[in-house]
Amino acid sequence: MRGGNVKFGEVAAASSVAAREPIDPVREVFEILPRALRFVAVGVIGLITDLSIFTAVTLHWPHPLLARIVSLAAATVVTWRLNRALTFDPSHRLQGDEALRYAAVSATAQGASYAVFAALVLTMAARLPQAAVLVGAVVGAVIAYNGHRLFAFRPDRPAGCPADASLRHGSGAS
Repeated sequence: MRGGNVKFGEVAAASSVAAREPIDPVREVFEILPRALRFVAVGVIGLITDLSIFTAVTLHWPHPLLARIVSLAAATVVTWRLNRALTFDPSHRLQGDEALRYAAVSATAQGASYAVFAALVLTMAARLPQAAVLVGAVVGAVIAYNGHRLFAFRPDRPAGCPADASLRHGSGAS
């Protein structure tokens, strides 16, 4: 390409290179699954992260309420990156904007998860706080899935709508 002119051979060469790019086998497997199952799979990875860090921290720092804050923060970072890459379609937002939306939904979901966890660990699950982590995680997952689907990763514009369409923000002329 020179001077902004595109020659047919250059376009053909560029498209054949793109066609030969390696396909990520993990992404390929995940794309076969329905979105809800992809979310559950990412959630299981997040839960394993949460439980592992929670258990490790409680070995050295015995207060479970404080340990859970550390484990939730780590699990949130893991699930954001995996959900962004494997579960939801691109939102066409800046990564920072999307991260703020994800954080808002996660704070809400994890607030509910933490409240259930704390209620259980302070009452009936004091001897096995990991069980309280699991129950809280289920409550949080239901809230998180819907919040991420409807808010954090919701596309910035409808499919097929041009990026500069004035109707995108409801300001189009009628």
